[in-house]
Amino acid sequence: MSEINRAHNFNAGPSILPLPVLEQAQKELIDFKGTGMSVMEISHRSKEFEAVLSEAEQDLRTLMGIPANYKVLFLQGGATLQFAMIPMNLRPAGASADYIVTGSWSKSAYKEAQKLGSTRSSFSAEVDNFNRLPAQEELKLDSQAAYLYFTSNETIHGVEFKNEPVAPDNVPLFVDTSSDFISRPIDVSKYGLIYAGAQKNAGPAGVVVTIIREDLLERVPANLPAMLDYKVQVAGGSMHNTPPCFAIYMVGLVFKWALNLGGLPEIQRRNEAKAGVVYKAIDESGGFYKGHARPESRSKMNITFRLPNEDLENSFASEAKKQNMIGLKGHRSVGGLRASVYNALPLESAQALVDFMKEFQRKHG
Repeated sequence: MSEINRAHNFNAGPSILPLPVLEQAQKELIDFKGTGMSVMEISHRSKEFEAVLSEAEQDLRTLMGIPANYKVLFLQGGATLQFAMIPMNLRPAGASADYIVTGSWSKSAYKEAQKLGSTRSSFSAEVDNFNRLPAQEELKLDSQAAYLYFTSNETIHGVEFKNEPVAPDNVPLFVDTSSDFISRPIDVSKYGLIYAGAQKNAGPAGVVVTIIREDLLERVPANLPAMLDYKVQVAGGSMHNTPPCFAIYMVGLVFKWALNLGGLPEIQRRNEAKAGVVYKAIDESGGFYKGHARPESRSKMNITFRLPNEDLENSFASEAKKQNMIGLKGHRSVGGLRASVYNALPLESAQALVDFMKEFQRKHG
């Protein structure tokens, strides 16, 4: 940790960014690469910004091993706009799409898709308060579906797929990776589309990264509004209109930071270590702390847990804040507590939380 007073930032998003990235952005804020201007001030058509965009894409391709037949887009509207763009662009007229509903975000995507056409729930964990993920044999899949959609990590409920579900032959797999994007290696070739809002693992709010297999662009219908048309966005190189320049610049710096650490295998190793110490503290608390997610479904990114009563949970969050631990209150829709341990969170912060948890239990258990 820097000598600067940096909080132990467990916010679920917008969330912690790597300190070296913030320091580089600070250094370049007034004068970006000798332009005499900030990235927020230069033209998006300038050679300097074109280099920012190009490097961000190439670094992401290297980081994730993205094959050449996939397009990378940097879009606006966040993950929520993708809920609508996906069925608008990639579910042909008269076709249906399958959705695996494992938490608040996949449920929201499912409901948005329902507004626009035929949509099936292949599985829902709502009856279990979204505390688990389905086994493959529990999925009710349509072999004629336009696509199978899932959310790899549910930020609010703290469940995460360790392996992607298997779609029927010729049904492309689509995934919202907003809260575990670039947190571990994945095989991009197994997917038709991958997207992520940046503000959890990849940068500040304002940009969403969408990776789409180029053959799927043939499905895009004519006469969609330009800003909602994947083909238009691909043709414009993510610059059909003025893009979120500073957010893209920051995302590009995060990609370089991740590559410099050793890429996604090293990022994964660090994330497993951080989540491991916190889950160990929960499991060894004798029931004082109770994890929301079943052990086999636990997220490495968002650790959700409860205490014996709500008063203790409020005290926990309040006392933790006094110890410079920020963002531990659970989402208002589910309550409890949540520690988001994203890529940029140092192990020292996770250990500080564990130390606090043990002391809190000693005083209140």
